[in-house]
Amino acid sequence: MDQDLERAALVALLRREDRSWPDLTDQIESVGSAREVLDSALDASGQGALFDTGPAVDLEAVADEIASWEREGMRLVTILDEDYPFYLRLVHQRPPFLFLRGTPAEDDPRVAVVGTRTPTPEGVAHARAVAGGLAERGVTVVSGLAAGIDTAAHGAALAVGGRTVAVVGTGLRRAYPAQNARLQQEIAERGLVISQFWPDAPPSKTSFPMRNAVMSGYSLATVVIEAAYRSGARMQARLALEHGRRVFLMRSLMTHEWAREYATRPNTTVIDGPEDVFRQLDSLVPTTGELTWA
Repeated sequence: MDQDLERAALVALLRREDRSWPDLTDQIESVGSAREVLDSALDASGQGALFDTGPAVDLEAVADEIASWEREGMRLVTILDEDYPFYLRLVHQRPPFLFLRGTPAEDDPRVAVVGTRTPTPEGVAHARAVAGGLAERGVTVVSGLAAGIDTAAHGAALAVGGRTVAVVGTGLRRAYPAQNARLQQEIAERGLVISQFWPDAPPSKTSFPMRNAVMSGYSLATVVIEAAYRSGARMQARLALEHGRRVFLMRSLMTHEWAREYATRPNTTVIDGPEDVFRQLDSLVPTTGELTWA
């Protein structure tokens, strides 16, 4: 199987916009070949079966475009590739592809640290303490590069020489917020930036919830520092519980009804500080072989 043309066929299928991406992802995984799915789609539309090149889809041209992305430092990984993150592959919201800028790590345990864009000073201090402590213990800190808690978490991990991953809500050619462009570049140089969107995709109301789903699926657990009901961090906590992942909620969140309700669910722990997370790290690491790091 020519992997370059498989990636090209997947990109071509997604650009057709005649089916939802989750449906296409399911079919491509089931069939095991994006080229076969594309061939069937073209044949059904009366355009003819085209495995390689032709008037309807020029896979060689798409493959050249993918190569140009990679020369720009944006590596494309698809759902059919062995190095697609296995842990993320287990969740329903898995995207059909990821763009990666930086250095993937195969065996790093990962914990997301998330929260509001407008934190209190105490929230920033908690985010830095949790993220810095995790990074010092060899845990990769995952966050969303947003202002506030996310920025504090990424910065704390970098400050102690640890590893951090930014899962962004735009294409990799963009930075949002703009003031985090330098931070995004530093994360790419020392860790990894992940996007599930086309390289030039701008931020949107839908892109950030999608980003939170990937952050949850990519991570072993999620720590929520501060978050209102209408927030991506609250949404990520809900998704993480749906994904069967651990959720840690700062006790200060118990002033919110949503947090008190989440605290009653299995896999949720209310914490008073970073040490409560650190004490449970060993119990979080999968030992049965059901889950692996990728």
